[in-house]
Amino acid sequence: MQGQTQGGALSLQGKRVAVLMTDGVEQVEYTSPRSYLEDHGATVVLLAPKPKGERVQGFKHHDKADSFEVDMHVRDAMPRDFDALVLPGGVANPDQLRLSPEAIGFIRDFAAEQKPIGAICHGPWTLIDAGVAKARHMTSWPSLQTDLRNAGAEWTDERVVVDGMLVTSRKPDDLPAFNEALAKEIAINAGEADTGPSS
Repeated sequence: MQGQTQGGALSLQGKRVAVLMTDGVEQVEYTSPRSYLEDHGATVVLLAPKPKGERVQGFKHHDKADSFEVDMHVRDAMPRDFDALVLPGGVANPDQLRLSPEAIGFIRDFAAEQKPIGAICHGPWTLIDAGVAKARHMTSWPSLQTDLRNAGAEWTDERVVVDGMLVTSRKPDDLPAFNEALAKEIAINAGEADTGPSS
């Protein structure tokens, strides 16, 4: 059965997922989706507006946490090489990404490929600059709701909102629902989810 392991669990074997982030990322919003996707067979690649081998500084709220090695500079990444894109939050991270033409260009080009994008907490901020928020149903950290509405999005306060292949959540507490919804969208988009009999 495609997209399922023998036990019926979702399989993302062979799928490549890009995570785009930079310094100031909320650490758990990177590590939790990464672990979940890898546990289901996906390969996760860390993109940043920094050279390969440099480090991205994670935070736990306002405190410095771990740092993570960049796998690829975002300018060298091609959306066609990935099956999904994850945009973690943290205030400083998306704020800096919004100032990176390469990062915003990658998000815009990725959205044009009609493949799953997951954004959590402050992560959806970058979707405004990439022109992706307009006419979409979304959620986010509450302080972004006015920005998203001004950009033409419909904003609601929910654990996870799925609009087409766009998956958004509000905060770290929502990660279990966010991870599950994103993985499901990746499997469906690949045509590998078991949707049951067609008739």
